[in-house]
Amino acid sequence: MTLFDQDPVAMGSKPTSVCHVVALPYPGRGHINPMMNLCKLLASKKPDILITFVVTEEWLGFIGPEPKPANVRFAAVPNVIPSELHRAKNFPAFLEAVFTRLEAPVEQLLDRLELPVEAIVADTYMLWAVRVGKRRNIPVATLWTMSISVFAVFHHFEMLKQKGHFPVDLSERGEEEVDYIPGVAKTRLADLPTIFHGNGRQVLGGALECIAWASKADYFLSTSFYELEFPVLDALQSQSQSQLSAPVYCVGPTIPFFDGDGDGDAAYLRWLDSQPRGSVLYISLGSFLSVSKVQMEEMVAGVRDSGVRFLWVARGETSLIGKACEEDMGLVVPWCEQLKVLCHPSVGGFWTHSGWNSTLEAIYAGVPMLTCPIFWDQVPNSKQITEDWKIGLRVKKEEEEGGGGGGGGNENLVTRQEIARLVRKLMDVESDEGREMRKRARELREACRRAVAKDGSSDRNLDAFISDISRAE
Repeated sequence: MTLFDQDPVAMGSKPTSVCHVVALPYPGRGHINPMMNLCKLLASKKPDILITFVVTEEWLGFIGPEPKPANVRFAAVPNVIPSELHRAKNFPAFLEAVFTRLEAPVEQLLDRLELPVEAIVADTYMLWAVRVGKRRNIPVATLWTMSISVFAVFHHFEMLKQKGHFPVDLSERGEEEVDYIPGVAKTRLADLPTIFHGNGRQVLGGALECIAWASKADYFLSTSFYELEFPVLDALQSQSQSQLSAPVYCVGPTIPFFDGDGDGDAAYLRWLDSQPRGSVLYISLGSFLSVSKVQMEEMVAGVRDSGVRFLWVARGETSLIGKACEEDMGLVVPWCEQLKVLCHPSVGGFWTHSGWNSTLEAIYAGVPMLTCPIFWDQVPNSKQITEDWKIGLRVKKEEEEGGGGGGGGNENLVTRQEIARLVRKLMDVESDEGREMRKRARELREACRRAVAKDGSSDRNLDAFISDISRAE
């Protein structure tokens, strides 16, 4: 269709058959990626859809060259928020800017779009998006890019207060259990999202406001899949509970499993080809916050002392980690195609910060995890991985406070000896625990792949959502 070769902001022809959707991702890599993957899925399902993917000018520079379908177009708004390169230095200020400064330029952009907008798909943390949709009589789907269990905890925040579980001092009460949130597995207070405690409470009010607006959206989209979190999903949709008025669609995992060959001839993939099956520990601790320098030194020494082969994605610690690459036991790279690495037969474990996207990719690949949570939802994700699904081990000490999101400065040090022990334990395929962990990981992998296959739960939910927004045209 020639329409898709034109600028989405100034299109002369306006075929009525085109369903025009505006996508509003939160400006962070962990949110932009699942939104783009969702848009690719929508574009593949409905050829007559046009998606205008709205980002800041800075983010357009980051992602503009990346491949995307012809019926997905970028549109940019001015850089009215702090740079992505510095947002971790003052995260509360960054979040406040997203909440207050992006609404006006996005509305101005909507005014310039010549094709009418049939629906808006907005990240839940784009606080104002549902409000904008209601003003303009445009249906809004909120996209939740964390686990459904974490959403339910936020959604039932008043329960925590009523039960005397907020606010609390984790050093005294962290072991107390929360067992009353509908559908959510029993959890310790210390394993709730970190923004409930310490410095993280600076952004709690804004997060709760996002949840409140999400409850007013026309549709609720989740990057999870039904089989992974069905108890909490069923509870949220229960009419007797009056949880959510909007239909809930689990359409995940929204990961790049449908992309082409991409980086197929990369040196790191050739290195993996030369390693024994299941022998490599893949290490990647995310793109936002990191552990302290002292803890990183212990991690490097622990991995080296474990004797386990590794592929390590590093940002600024390449030279430090390089010292562990003795005797061809490891490889350090600045970037890789993570899902392709996780699905490689040589990879037998994943040391992760427990971000939700990485968690879903590991589940899709069937790889057990060594979790190293730092901030926000990473702590409850780690708990689900290690205790509920039993497909991983946790690096951080049990007595550590959940913290407040300062990037690891207040953490209890995990020694190199403990790290070496945990790495060897995770990678031991002969132990009873290792075999059981891998068996459960395979079972979840199969459930995940069934969900995204034709007529699977996520595939059907995606079709139902497309049908809904098409009828709303």
